[in-house]
Amino acid sequence: MIAASVKLSAFAITISLLAAGTASPVRASDDCANASAQSTMTECYGKALTAIDKELNENYRKIEKRLGDDADTRKRLVAAERAWVAFRDAECGFSTSAAEGGSLYPMTLAICRTELTRQRNEQLKAYLACEEGDVSCPVPPQ
Repeated sequence: MIAASVKLSAFAITISLLAAGTASPVRASDDCANASAQSTMTECYGKALTAIDKELNENYRKIEKRLGDDADTRKRLVAAERAWVAFRDAECGFSTSAAEGGSLYPMTLAICRTELTRQRNEQLKAYLACEEGDVSCPVPPQ
């Protein structure tokens, strides 16, 4: 009984931290925590994930365009993005495993994926903001 209570408390803290971390350009996630029903929250977080994923894909395409004919760097971008998607999915599978099989699982998975996608999107936006002569940046300036 105590172990179950500790697991539930740890899970509640994890959900709170994940939800707090979703403050992003996708403001829908802010409203998700205020939804009155779990199904509404799950749907809301799913929409927030779709929105931030769309923004990430737009920024990825901008980077591809800037790389132009640099086939070597384009291959590295593709490899990095594939590795990132694998990481995101594995990390979220692991970090939400306590809820797996339960009614909260879809929501916790969406929250995790939204937050990690938001973080990756910020990385891509930083690449798009590189200045001329910045040798630490693989993306040429506009």
